Amino acid sequence: MKVLLASPNFHQPRGNTVTVQRIANGLKNLAVETEIISTTEEASWTSFPQADLIHGFHAYHFYKFMEKLDKKPDPYMVTITGTDLNHDLFDPQKRKDVFASLHGAQAIHVFDDKAKTVITNELPEIKDKIFTIAQGNSDFPDQNPHIQKEENTILFVLPAGIRRIKDVPAAIHSLQRLHIKYPNIRLWLVGPIIEYDEGDDVKELISEHQEWVSYIGQVPHAKMGSIYQQADVVLNTSYSEGQSSAIIEAMSYGIPVLVSNNAGNRSLVSHKKTGFVYDTQNEFLDYSEQIINNNKIKQGIGQQAKQYIATNHSSTYESEAFLAIYNQILKK
Repeated sequence: MKVLLASPNFHQPRGNTVTVQRIANGLKNLAVETEIISTTEEASWTSFPQADLIHGFHAYHFYKFMEKLDKKPDPYMVTITGTDLNHDLFDPQKRKDVFASLHGAQAIHVFDDKAKTVITNELPEIKDKIFTIAQGNSDFPDQNPHIQKEENTILFVLPAGIRRIKDVPAAIHSLQRLHIKYPNIRLWLVGPIIEYDEGDDVKELISEHQEWVSYIGQVPHAKMGSIYQQADVVLNTSYSEGQSSAIIEAMSYGIPVLVSNNAGNRSLVSHKKTGFVYDTQNEFLDYSEQIINNNKIKQGIGQQAKQYIATNHSSTYESEAFLAIYNQILKK
C-alpha cells in the first residue's frame, strides 16, 4: 500500500509538519509506503503522485489545492487540524470549501471527540465517517543540549512558531510581573518566525527584557528532547489549538504544563491533574507560583501527565488506527 500525505506548509517547522512526519514514520514501521507533499508551496502540480490513497491535512488548504488539479483524488481522507476546525469552518468565505472538502472525503479524522461534536453540529450527515484518533507522542534520542540552562534558575519554555495566533507576547507580559518577585525566572522562546510583523513585535519585547528572555529560534525537532529535559514549566499561550504536539511531548517528560484555555489544550490537559489551564493573567501568575513554590504539586502533576500520555497518546496505536481506516476505505 502507498499513501500520499498532503500537508500545508510541510517544509516549515510547524505543528502539522511534526504530526505528518511522525505519522509517516509510524506507517513505515507497518510496511506502508508513504510520500509527503506540501499543499501550500509554489509548485506546478496538475495531479497527485501515484498512490493508493490520498490523506490530506487541513480541510480548507487541502481542498484549495485539489481545485488546481486536472484530476481530483479518489479516494481521499482528511485530517482536521486546528485552524480549519476553530476558524475556517465558521469563516463565511471559507466555510463552503471546508464543507466540500469534508463531503468528498471517504473518512474524516479528528484529534478528540469534542472536535467530532463541533463538526457533527455543522454537518450531521457526515457523522458516520468521522473517526477520533488522538495525536501520538514523539520519541527523542538522548542528546547533549546545545544550549544550557543557567544554574539556579526557573526555566519556562514556550515552544511555538511566532505568529499572532500563538500569542507569544502574553508569555512575556505575564512573566514580566512574576520576574519582579522571582528574578531567577528565565523564558526561552523556541520556534521559527512565521509571521514577520509579529516577529518584529516579539523581538522588540525580547530586547526590553533580554536579561531573562531568550529567543532560541528554530530547533530541529529531533533535538527538542534536550530542551524539554531542562524545562521547569512548558507553556502554551495560543488563542486556539488543534492538539499541540509540543504539549504532548512536554507532558511525556513529566514536566508541568501551563496552557491557555482553548479546546485543543483542554483535550490534553486536565486542570490541576495533568497540568494547569488558565483564563486570565492573574490565574497564569497564580498557577506559576504554585509550580515554583510547591515541589509536591510540581512532581505530582508531572507524573500524572507522564502517565496520561503513555496511556492515551501512543504513536504505535496512532499508526495502527490509521492503517485500519486506510484498509477500510480501500475495501470499499
